[in-house]
Amino acid sequence: MNRDAKRLDYQVIGRIIESGSSVLDLGCGSGDLLLFLVREKKARVQGIELNDDAIHQCVEKGLSVFHGDIDSGLSYYPDKSFDYVILNQSLQEVKGVDFVILEALRVGRRVIVGFPNFAHWEARFSLGFLGRAPVSPSLPHAWNKTPNLRFLSVWDFRDYCRNESIKILEARYLGKRRPVYFLPNLFATNALFLLEGRPPGS
Repeated sequence: MNRDAKRLDYQVIGRIIESGSSVLDLGCGSGDLLLFLVREKKARVQGIELNDDAIHQCVEKGLSVFHGDIDSGLSYYPDKSFDYVILNQSLQEVKGVDFVILEALRVGRRVIVGFPNFAHWEARFSLGFLGRAPVSPSLPHAWNKTPNLRFLSVWDFRDYCRNESIKILEARYLGKRRPVYFLPNLFATNALFLLEGRPPGS
């Protein structure tokens, strides 16, 4: 994702999260989003990250980040221990999507999921007309260097939530520099969903 789109991504997440909220970021990377939420929303934040270099960058920023693999679960966190759990630009890299999303919904009162839209027109053009795996601002890696294990679109994720009885509270679609309101599955480079799970025992 290019720098402008990433700032837009953070701004949208910042508008969703209320001031003073507790936030857990799964796959937080170098902690830029967490630092943004601390500064802009006075959020109480924690992160989980697997990459050692990224964890060191988080620590240098004064952030509380734990070394861990989100595919292994969040058993050390009780139910609804955070106001928000964030999976931003990490869902497409996890091995057990169902398990990770259910754990996020268990631990968080609400969950924010952000991912690149693999059905964006540039990706379709590259694959359909050029016959090559797409490389674009939202999909910046060559096929042999990409960390992505999953390739999903806006409609794929909506279908998933409907099939799993996961409630979508909000959906935001982002272009390279501004929100997308028309045909998001075709024109959005990234998507953000605010989710709420089923009540326990339902």
